[in-house]
Amino acid sequence: MPATTGIQLTVWEIGLWAVLLMCAVALTVNAVRKTVIHGTSDGGGVALQGPLGQRDRDLVNEPDATFWNIFAGLVVIVPAVVIPALASPAVGLLMLFLGVGAAVAAFAVGRKLEQKRQDRSGFTEAAARHDVLLARWQGYELDPAKGIDFPGMSDVNVPQTAALVRALQEAQRCRLSAGTDYARAVERLDVAMAEAEAAAGVSAQ
Repeated sequence: MPATTGIQLTVWEIGLWAVLLMCAVALTVNAVRKTVIHGTSDGGGVALQGPLGQRDRDLVNEPDATFWNIFAGLVVIVPAVVIPALASPAVGLLMLFLGVGAAVAAFAVGRKLEQKRQDRSGFTEAAARHDVLLARWQGYELDPAKGIDFPGMSDVNVPQTAALVRALQEAQRCRLSAGTDYARAVERLDVAMAEAEAAAGVSAQ
């Protein structure tokens, strides 16, 4: 004899819960997957340290972004499974299957889109060049000796350094977004890096 829970759901309400569940699962999987794939040891962004302003630190992601993405998703996913399950265990089981199916589908579609994005003309070469420039930039940020010798490389009041920070942000955005001219953004970053180094006196060493 089924237990009386006091919760009664119509077909339309079950349908709405199902749609909400699948959307929440798909968005959560996509957000977590993007964080994991594009994340780095410093949370997925360029480490902007030193005297840079807060606005220029926006590129740095929170190191616990994955946790918060999962938590936000579960806030919607758990009720979307539990509430229908309280009305009917069979409906709850259906919701569970729908959630798992949505997760698998979202992961598969995300993986396919990622492969397409990486297959863009010149992406691999641009990414390799981008990584070299990031390592070069981080050398000024993480090496105390370089920070003392070339303080201008961390001072956004210097126009060339401010332009470099903007180029770093633009290149990172293009790297993570389809339909952008990533190779061109990396080329501009290379030019901005050289100009910032010249202004800071690096080339004079």
